Amino acid sequence: MSQAIKWAAILWVAVAGGASAGDAGSHIVPATTVLRYEDGRPSARYRLDAEDVGPVLLHGEGPNLCDIYGARDVWAFKVGGTVYLHYDAAGPAGWLAALATTTDLKHFVRKGAILELGNASQADSASASYGTTYFDGRIWRMFYLATRNATPRPGRIPALPYVTLAARSRAPEGPWVKETGLIPFTVRAGTYYGVTASPGFIVKQGDTYLQFFSAAMPRTIGIARTKNLDGRWTLDPEPILPREEQIENSSIYFQESSRTWFLFTDHVGVRNGFEFTDAIWVYWSQDLEHWDPNHRAIVLDNTNQHWSPEIVGLPSVVPVGGRLAIFYDGRRPTREHPDPIGHLYRDVGLAWLDLPIHLPDR
Repeated sequence: MSQAIKWAAILWVAVAGGASAGDAGSHIVPATTVLRYEDGRPSARYRLDAEDVGPVLLHGEGPNLCDIYGARDVWAFKVGGTVYLHYDAAGPAGWLAALATTTDLKHFVRKGAILELGNASQADSASASYGTTYFDGRIWRMFYLATRNATPRPGRIPALPYVTLAARSRAPEGPWVKETGLIPFTVRAGTYYGVTASPGFIVKQGDTYLQFFSAAMPRTIGIARTKNLDGRWTLDPEPILPREEQIENSSIYFQESSRTWFLFTDHVGVRNGFEFTDAIWVYWSQDLEHWDPNHRAIVLDNTNQHWSPEIVGLPSVVPVGGRLAIFYDGRRPTREHPDPIGHLYRDVGLAWLDLPIHLPDR
């Protein structure tokens, strides 16, 4: 019995239907077990099980000790035959966005930190991390998480509030130049993004860019809009999904064959009142701006990955061949660092979904 089942009450549900052996791809199917969280937050009644590879990028191996305290919070994008992986490198200076590249998703070339901390007067003086990207056809854009607050050394874990800043480059590998003075969007008291307004996946629709940003509290995802990537973004007054979903961060895949959007996100679970990222969920919709909270499935948790007993963190997806690569982070307890839930000493894992993704029978 998995640890997740041990701490959660279980609601058994019947498995309806199922895929035939000849169906290629991955199938969203009713779950055989559904977790009931102790505070009543919603559960996922479907599964879209990914095939886990395990850790592929270990912390502590980056140049200049850049990730000595951890490698996590990944953002993957593909250009030609190369996958570029931004990840939060926890090093002596703090958490900074770092770069690793790979052509086979097995061997990575670590480039080190690609951003540096701002000065004491700037919004990224304590962390410049989680760098999401968008290519506008001419310039590479990066939107990254910034904060003035962090825990004490050595960990220097970023602390709230989180805002979004911008950088640009002529090439996907950088160098990245910060757009000093531009704050694309920030927190606003009294809203659902009162303490967190951090970056996410960008889709262009017509002449408008939509960014699926992370908000808190409680944790959820909203849409920020702009027609000018050099300017400010307008944040929607309500999130795309109910606030009680307890999700954060976004990575989106569009399946042309079914005209369906799949939003992969990090789910935050709870045990004994303590919250931690316990699974990767996916939501699906044929309308990018409207999402049904009942259309959600578990993709990865501690029933189909086993190297990280508790943590299944922040996903980023990228199509590779006929499959969808899912990068995420986890933490394998060690004698020196036995805590299975802590924010430090994480590594980057990889899982796969065969394409296409088949929706459940209605």
